[in-house]
Amino acid sequence: MAEIDLNSDLGESFGPWVMGEDAAMLSVVTSANVACGGHASDPETMFATLAEAAARGVVVGAHPGYADREGFGRRVIPMAPAEIGRMVAAQIGALQGVAAQAGVPVRYVKPHGALGNLAAADADVAAAIAAAVRAISPDLAVLAISGTALERAARTAGLQVFSEIFADRAYLPNGQLVPRSRPDAMVHDPVAGAERLLRFLDTGRMPVVDGADPIRLEAQSICVHGDSAGAVARAVEVRRALTEAGVILRPFLPA
Repeated sequence: MAEIDLNSDLGESFGPWVMGEDAAMLSVVTSANVACGGHASDPETMFATLAEAAARGVVVGAHPGYADREGFGRRVIPMAPAEIGRMVAAQIGALQGVAAQAGVPVRYVKPHGALGNLAAADADVAAAIAAAVRAISPDLAVLAISGTALERAARTAGLQVFSEIFADRAYLPNGQLVPRSRPDAMVHDPVAGAERLLRFLDTGRMPVVDGADPIRLEAQSICVHGDSAGAVARAVEVRRALTEAGVILRPFLPA
């Protein structure tokens, strides 16, 4: 019987500004990628998200991104790979510090937004992120977009690697995500998204845009974004469809 993790990007509020419905999403997912103060979040948001995740038995990972709250981490900020590595290390450390107060272990790292997309394509950036993660702790795993440079770099660094696919994002023929600037970047219909996932789990192939043939990917986790309208409804539909098809949902790492 198939098993897979369900993850979401959470803890992305800041002060009085609220992003998403974290408590509701944490009742659906099995792993939570918690923002670390770069593209979003602050110590109180981190603590509340970590505590809620622990209460629900949800595994926690760090979700570092460009220090660009105005752009929500979705713009590439020109930086040398070594600078990116230090930025990522600082954000992971920030989350670990708050997590120590919450009594929650941080088990893995998943880059956010534009940083994640750049690490998927740029081998030097991917290597810098992998090196930063390993320097903090070789026990930290990396959650990477399936079939990307970050996946390869993390394995080369000797880190445990888990690959993810996206329930609500469209794919290019090269395996990377359709840029959010395009109108076809998101899969808005929760039923269609769930059906696409079930076909993928059955065949190992993901449909792509532009009329190309489906591509082969591997995945131990499915991401459902928490920062868009209807996110929780999509996540609930994905979970319902998977469980009704006999798929077991469990985190790729123990809590």
